Amino acid sequence: MKPTTSQTLITELQSFGVRLADPIAGAPSRRGGAGPSDHKAMTVDGRTVMVPVHTAAAFASPYVAERPGADGTSVITRDGIAVGEVSFPFQPRFYALQTLDGIPYSKIATLHGRDVLATTVLQTCIRYQSRTKSCQFCSIGQSLAAGRTIAEKSPAQLAEVARAAVLLDGVKHMVMTTGTPAGSDRGAAVLADCAFAVKAAVELPIQAQCEPPDDDAWFARMKAAGVDALGMHLEVVGEDLRRQIMPGKAQVPVSRYLDAFRAAVPVFGRGQVSTYILAGLGDSKEEILELSARLIEIGVYPFVVPFVPISGTPLEDHPAPSPAFMRELLAPLGAMLKAGGLRSSEIKAGCGKCGACSALSAFEE
Repeated sequence: MKPTTSQTLITELQSFGVRLADPIAGAPSRRGGAGPSDHKAMTVDGRTVMVPVHTAAAFASPYVAERPGADGTSVITRDGIAVGEVSFPFQPRFYALQTLDGIPYSKIATLHGRDVLATTVLQTCIRYQSRTKSCQFCSIGQSLAAGRTIAEKSPAQLAEVARAAVLLDGVKHMVMTTGTPAGSDRGAAVLADCAFAVKAAVELPIQAQCEPPDDDAWFARMKAAGVDALGMHLEVVGEDLRRQIMPGKAQVPVSRYLDAFRAAVPVFGRGQVSTYILAGLGDSKEEILELSARLIEIGVYPFVVPFVPISGTPLEDHPAPSPAFMRELLAPLGAMLKAGGLRSSEIKAGCGKCGACSALSAFEE
C-alpha cells in the first residue's frame, strides 16, 4: 500500500529532522533529559509530532520550517520547495508559575506534544553514572546538570503542577517516568505515591513507566493508587544488542518483560500496557515485528519510534533510521495492531496515546 502524504512527511521529518528559520516559534524545544530530547513539537495535518531540531542530522536536514506567518503556520520546504505546512503548540501558561519555595513549574513537569504533561520523578538512575552499565542513548542526567529540572519531584509538587496544567492549559493526560532506583520495586513505589497525590488533586489519566518490578503485586498496587496505564520499555529487542547498548538494563532479560506483561495486562486491561521500542539501533524489521506480534497477542501495545541520537551521549553520532525503513516497519505493524484490536486512541494515557514520537498512529488507519 502506498503511504499517504501525511505518513511520508512525518516519517521524513522524524528521520531527517528539520532546520528552524525561527528557533523560538511556539513552545520551547527540549534538550537532554528523559523522553523526546533535542526535539520540538509540530502539528502536521492535525497530528502533533516531535521532530528533531538539535541533532547533527537536523542541522544538515533538507527540510526547513520557515518563519511562521500571522496565523502561526509555518511552511515546510525541502531544498527550497514547499512540501507542507506545520504549526507549533504555544508556550503553556503553567510554565509561568512556581511553587511557594521558588521552583518553576517547568522544572517539575513539562508539556509533551500538545496536551500531555510529563515528568521524570527521579532524575537519577542507578546505572547512569557508570558507562559500563548505562544505556548508551540515555541523557537523563543532562537536564539535571544544566539546571533545567530537579533531582526528585515530590508527590505534592506533582499534584500542584498537574492541577495547574489541567486548569490553565487543558492537559488531557500525564506521563510519569523515572530513573531506576536501587530498590527491587524499580520505581513502582514512588510512582504509586505520586499518582495517588495527583489523583487526589485533579482527575487526570496517568501512565506510569518503570522497569518490571521483582514482585508482580506492584501492578495491582499501582492501579489502586490511580495509575491508569503502564509502560515497561524494552527499547531494544535482541538480547545480544541489548547487552551491547544497554548493559545494565539488559540484566533484566526480555523473558522477564514478557512475564511482567502477562501479569500486568489483566490488571490494567488489554491495550493499557505498552512498551517503547527504538527502531534503528540494530534490530531488524523482522525482529521488531516478530516480537511485536507476541506483544499484541498478550495485549501489549508496542510503541515503535525512530531512534534519535542525542548530543552528549555515546550514541550521538549513530544515524537515525531512514524514512523507508520506518515506513516498511510501521505499515505492517499498523495492520497488526488493527487486526489485534489495539489502537492508540483507546489507550487511557501515555506515550502510545500521545503518539508524537512516531508516525505509528498514522499507519493504524
